[in-house]
This record gives sequence, structure tokens and C-alpha cells, in this order.
Amino acid sequence: MGAYILRRFLLVIPTLLGIMILNFALIQFVPGGPIEQIIAQMEGRGDVFENISGGRGDTEIVAETNDTGSTYAGARGLPPEFIAQLEKEFGFDKPPLERFLNMMWDYMRLDFGESWFRSMSVVDLVLEKMPVSITLGLWSTLIAYLISIPLGIRKAVRDGSRFDTWTSGAIIVGYAIPGFLFAILLIVLFAGGSYWRIFPLRGLTSSNWEDLSAIGKVLDYFWHIFLPVLALTISSFATLTLLTKNCFLDEIKKQYVMTAKAKGLTESRVLYGHIFRNAMLLVISGFPALFVGVFFGGSLIIETLFSLDGLGRLGFEATLQRDYPVMFGTLFAFSLIGLVIGIITDLTYVLIDPRIDFESRG
Repeated sequence: MGAYILRRFLLVIPTLLGIMILNFALIQFVPGGPIEQIIAQMEGRGDVFENISGGRGDTEIVAETNDTGSTYAGARGLPPEFIAQLEKEFGFDKPPLERFLNMMWDYMRLDFGESWFRSMSVVDLVLEKMPVSITLGLWSTLIAYLISIPLGIRKAVRDGSRFDTWTSGAIIVGYAIPGFLFAILLIVLFAGGSYWRIFPLRGLTSSNWEDLSAIGKVLDYFWHIFLPVLALTISSFATLTLLTKNCFLDEIKKQYVMTAKAKGLTESRVLYGHIFRNAMLLVISGFPALFVGVFFGGSLIIETLFSLDGLGRLGFEATLQRDYPVMFGTLFAFSLIGLVIGIITDLTYVLIDPRIDFESRG
């Protein structure tokens, strides 16, 4: 097992390098870089993407070499010395290969630099947005598992019954409703949209949170996160429930279950003493990957609807602004964590079922 883990860790290096090379190469061909955005803002044209999409301001914007010698769209009124200074400040005076190597050397030393448009280090910026992502990712994942596993087991035991039919219908409806649409429905009904104002609509805590007692702070926290977590969870538990049910159904039909029942063991003893460990292999081992996916992926629409400033909005805004330190810094860190989580997932398989031996597959 040790040799297998070592090989997996060694594969992390070329995989991570390939991810970074591919994304760095693609971004070189995407219009609307940071310098173009600064030029657009200085000339009062707002967002450079309006020009890329075909819009025109008071002055016609063209992407051709002009009398200043600059090839940046809309740079006609700016001196070439200023453009050159911008290129030097952002590092675009160097060839792409040199910029990529310098970036990867900094990342290997865990130096992710500073945001170009926020005057904060990338690490501090991510840490600032992390409480929202921790809240949404942790609670939605835990609630999904707490609902899905008992429900899936119950559906497997009562397969084909009225309970199984009705719950399957409810699960399909919940899965079919997009999370953002359900979030809007919750806002309209319970957050002062048109009916009741039971829950708040923004933030993780109230403005007087520091003045509340310990119990008051806990209640205030759950009061704020109830709607966004519910909106994020409603469709995620459907797949997990059906996966749990199918895993249990497969195990229930196996010979060792028939033998255990023939020996006179109770249904609960057979279910939780024999079936559970084998049936939950796929479900439990996928927990690390599921949690990291929800945690680091963020939910841009849910965060926007409920005015939560998390990693989802951070990534979206960094992409629009072409804030490369934030884009590539978070891509490097989250890709590395994702690859390590994949190794942890394999170890979880072995811990749950010692019969699995990845080493023998080599």
C-alpha cells in the first residue's frame, strides 16, 4: 500500500503541472486582459467586455496598431510610456514562458502574490471569503448525508412499497428543481419577497452579533444560514439517496445475507451488522471528494441571491477582472487539494473494506 500511495503522490506533480499549463495557455488567447480593463476604466468606458462583445462608446474602438504604437484596444489617448509602465508593473513585458516559470516557482514556495485589483494578498483574500464557503459546503454536505443515508436504507428495505413510491416522486421533484429557482422561491415566501419576512436576506450574522449571548450567537448564525443551505441542499441529496438505496438493494440479494437470515439473526442485525459496511462503501468513501467539491467550488448564484461573499463570487469576479494572481493562485491550491483528496478517498476505501488492495492492481 505504501508503494501505491507513493506512486499516487508522484503523479500529483505532472497532473498539477498539466492543469496549470493548459489553463495558462488558454488564458493567453482570451481578450480583455487587466491592462485593457485599466485602459477602459481610465477612458470612462466602464467594462472592457462591452467593447469585445461589439458595443461602441462615443469613440470607435478598434484593436489595431495606432499612432501611439500600442496594440491595446482603446489606447489611442494614452502615451506609449504609460502603456509600457503598465506592462512592466503587471509583468507582461516578459515572454509567456518566463512568466509561467516565475509563477510556478512562486507557487512552489507557497507565494501566491497579491490581487491586482484588491490590494490584498491572495491568501488573505481567500481566508476572508472562506467562512461563507465553509458554512455552505459543510452544512449542505452533512445535511445531505444525514437525510440521504437513513432515507436510502429505508427505501431499500421497503422497496416497491407506497413509501418507496411517494419518496421517489418527492426526490425526483426536488432533483428537477434548479437550486437557484428554489432559492428564489424561498426568498419570495420567507425572506420578505412577497409574503412573510421570517428569515434575513444577507450575511451570516446580524449587525448586533457581538452583543449577543453565546446561545444567541448560535441561533443567529443558524437563522441566517437556514435558507441558503436549504437551497443548496435540496437537489444534492437526491443522487445520494438513490445511490444508497441501490447499494443496499444489491447487497440484500447476495448469498451471505440469505445465510445470515437463515441462522435466525434479526433484520436489524443483518442490516447494520452485515449489509451496512459493504453497502456504504461507495457512499461514505465519496464524502471527502463531495465535501471538497461543494466547499471549494462555491455556489455563485446562491451566494449572489443571499448576498453572501464567498469563494464562488470571488472566482467569478476575479475571472471578469482578469485578476490572474487570484485566478491561478486559487486554481493551483484547489487543484492540489483535490488531487490529494483523491488519494485520501482511496485510503478511505481501504479503511472501510480491508479486502480492497490497490497495490495488487499494479
